[in-house]
Amino acid sequence: MSIGVAVVGFGYVGSSVGAVLADKRYQVTGIDTRSEVVDGINRGEVTINEPGLGDLVKQSVADGHLQATTDIAAVAENDVIIVTVGTPMADFEPDTSQVAAACRDIARHLRRGHLVILKSTVPPFTTEELVLPILETSGLEVGKDFFLAFCPERLAEGKALRELQMLPIVVGGVDAASTEKAAEFWEEALGLPTIRVANARTAEMSKLADNLWIDLNIAVGNELALLSEKLDIDVLEVIEAANSLPKGKHHVNILLPSVGVGGSCLTKDPWFVDHMAKNHDVSLSLPATGRQINDSMPRHTVRLIEEGLDAAGKSLADSTVAVLGLAFKDNTGDIRLTPTKPVVAFLEESGCTLRVFDPLVSDDDIKSITDIAPAVDLESALEGADCVAFLAGHDDFRRLTIAELAAAAPGAVVVDGRMYFSRSHIDELGVAGLIYRVIGR
Repeated sequence: MSIGVAVVGFGYVGSSVGAVLADKRYQVTGIDTRSEVVDGINRGEVTINEPGLGDLVKQSVADGHLQATTDIAAVAENDVIIVTVGTPMADFEPDTSQVAAACRDIARHLRRGHLVILKSTVPPFTTEELVLPILETSGLEVGKDFFLAFCPERLAEGKALRELQMLPIVVGGVDAASTEKAAEFWEEALGLPTIRVANARTAEMSKLADNLWIDLNIAVGNELALLSEKLDIDVLEVIEAANSLPKGKHHVNILLPSVGVGGSCLTKDPWFVDHMAKNHDVSLSLPATGRQINDSMPRHTVRLIEEGLDAAGKSLADSTVAVLGLAFKDNTGDIRLTPTKPVVAFLEESGCTLRVFDPLVSDDDIKSITDIAPAVDLESALEGADCVAFLAGHDDFRRLTIAELAAAAPGAVVVDGRMYFSRSHIDELGVAGLIYRVIGR
């Protein structure tokens, strides 16, 4: 494959995209300012916990299809430049400074024929009004000398490599020629259908719409859960039954309630929409409402812990609470904006004896959540605990039998933040002398 691809920003999205393209025999250069990331890639190593990514990077480096560098000048040696740098949120507003900085660096090395694709999640008009003017400081003209498009990343953590090779790709260029160039690249590279939209801002909005929809649907599940608890109704049965209704081209699709929403997208993108609306004198209620509902769930989870301990005749302050799972998503070690952090903070304030354990989260990452040293293993976390709070549904925890749980923590309160125990498991917990508390059931 003669086409060279430079991926600027080799974090979670960049390394996933780069590894898949390298596996397709493109010559990929990952560019990142962090020397430790670059050195690791060149050794065939990644620290990102994404199924299959480590093996793919290792093989691609060994095959000579993937390399990394801190030198942005390497973009000049490639045909396609994909920008995947971060866009954090600052005071509920999008911070596009990393995008601007990367584009200023790219502009110094832009050449005729380059195709630049922005994949960082940004508000509408960022590609047209921020990125394009910066790139044209090179003296080159878009649509004539180089091409520029926005193509949102649509990856779900834990399924990134599969979804990169399965989901249709949305393409919106700053002009018709850029749209076609970008669409042709993805169709040839991944063999996937592309959805060509009118312009870059439409593509940018489509990404925000996806994540707003997801966040709001989780909020619906969480509000139904809060009501179901009071009505002695199992919200999981409600949701399963409701989701069987065909509506339009699909079915009703209420998402499951939980301890809360985390990650860098769902917690951020609705606020991007809200901020954008305010800038255009449009009053929106849903983005902020969904965020407030989902952000309230960690405190509700602590209330369930308190209620369970009260039913056991114990106070939270005098109890030992084992928190199992700190990641924001099952079977990952990702703690970005994890809802378990406020749960841990509330528990620390209560004065209880607190234990934390997550086999997938590094000790360094745990330090960003709490100063409490993590338990060395599951057994030591459970031993004699008055309450066991499952805040992530890792497979490691699902392998724990109820008999083992009851033996390690006799009479404990079991709080289910994301395990979704079956009805038979709930019955087993009662038979084993454990008190069960769960969101929405």
